[in-house]
Amino acid sequence: MRILLIVPALVLCPLVASAQPPPPAEMDVPDLIRAWRDKGPAPDREPRERMITAAPVIGSNPTSGFFVGAAAQVAFFRGDPATTRLSSGIASATVSSKKQIVVSLRFDTFTDGNRWLVEGDNRFQSTSQNIYGFGTETPSSAAQNSEFGFVRLHETVYRQVARDVYVGGGFLFDSHTSVKPADESNPNWQTSPYMTYSEQNGLPTDGQQSSGFSVNAVLNRRDSDISARRGWRAGASYRWSFDGFLGGDSAWQQLDLDARAYVPLAADDRYRLALWTYTSLVTAGVAPYFDVPTTVMDRYGRSARGYQEGRYRGEQLVYGEAEYRGPLLRNGLLGMVAFTTVTTASNKATGEKLFDSTAPSAGAGLRLLLTKRSRTNLCFDFAWGKDGSTGVYLAIQDAF
Repeated sequence: MRILLIVPALVLCPLVASAQPPPPAEMDVPDLIRAWRDKGPAPDREPRERMITAAPVIGSNPTSGFFVGAAAQVAFFRGDPATTRLSSGIASATVSSKKQIVVSLRFDTFTDGNRWLVEGDNRFQSTSQNIYGFGTETPSSAAQNSEFGFVRLHETVYRQVARDVYVGGGFLFDSHTSVKPADESNPNWQTSPYMTYSEQNGLPTDGQQSSGFSVNAVLNRRDSDISARRGWRAGASYRWSFDGFLGGDSAWQQLDLDARAYVPLAADDRYRLALWTYTSLVTAGVAPYFDVPTTVMDRYGRSARGYQEGRYRGEQLVYGEAEYRGPLLRNGLLGMVAFTTVTTASNKATGEKLFDSTAPSAGAGLRLLLTKRSRTNLCFDFAWGKDGSTGVYLAIQDAF
């Protein structure tokens, strides 16, 4: 676990900055363009004016291979900005060298005065994924590549019940169809972890679906939901999926716990440490193979950078991440991050328990401030994990 020493060493750097004069006015990409064109300062904006940001998506990661596409974010206030949190949504579409087509729409919307919060995680994919066994001891050499269609519809509605406290419920639907080996002649497909797990638990092998509901609670005291500089957030969700409901193939339940904190490291809170941990536990029944807790399938797909979707999977999974964030230029136009992560997962069949083994990763990246009003960054990251796993990522908005 020597990799975990990277962040503590890096965070000592910004302490020197606290003795420097106050930073100049913050600059984003539109300010840079105006300065280059000698257009003078930007005009004042109506506080409730929508903030729209678009950028190309180009990169390479273990899940998709080389990919290209586009992403756009819209941020806005649905009420008085003095009493209403910023809402945002991100839409993206990409194609990859592994013949994947991925379209997604994710959003967080707060109504006037934060009385209601609506969250959505919607994905439509023709994709592929390497199949591995459960736990974090599975070797890379054991991969069996699969292809399938994937639809996710997760919609959750919360009601504010106290200051910064929300409770609600959601509808959750996950569908994996036309599951097959990427190589139709693969002689090892019938003994792959997917086929073995599905047959042992009476699940269909040509496709699997889950459908049901959740109860949710969130306590949100971050100063921003796009790029927090201080504060914290904690959430819990309990999911029920039902056999036969909207095509569901099994009855199962899952508990998810999520906590995030943002700790300023100097008087200038642009130098900060961001911390994230979550736990996912299948508490009853048998979840379909692809719905078992796994890496990189969190809401924005930004956990465990350096690893592919589904690289580590288990009936129980715990994840942790620490990320240093700070500006490279005093005007904030360009920033940097350095991060380290660790994942552990269980395997009931072999008796592997949480923390018997781990999958660490680490990386660093650059941040370009696209819109200072919403604190939206264009993020470029490089990450590496064990067994030679690496990834290059270009995305809108910080990882968490």
